Amino acid sequence: MWALCAHKWPRFRVKALWWFITIAEVAIFGQVMLGVTSINSYGIKVSEFHMFYAFVMLITVAVLYSYRLQLKHKLFLLYGLGGLFLMGLAIRAMLVVHKK
Repeated sequence: MWALCAHKWPRFRVKALWWFITIAEVAIFGQVMLGVTSINSYGIKVSEFHMFYAFVMLITVAVLYSYRLQLKHKLFLLYGLGGLFLMGLAIRAMLVVHKK
């Protein structure tokens, strides 16, 4: 939401926004790596859709990063909408974690 506000109102365009976006995207990679390690090392059972959503999140972060130069004039909109999409995927992944 912060990035969407920054798209509309320049006063929200501060350096801290990019720090929070970076932390969130690195956390996604960290969580996926911890999940893969837990599944392989400890044999934890999770839904296939939970794993699917995790890998879609990784791909989404990569796509957002790859389009940042082409959409530089709409960068805040790209990361705002991309962040909302990632949030939706994360919520969905949490809801299906133990459903089989």
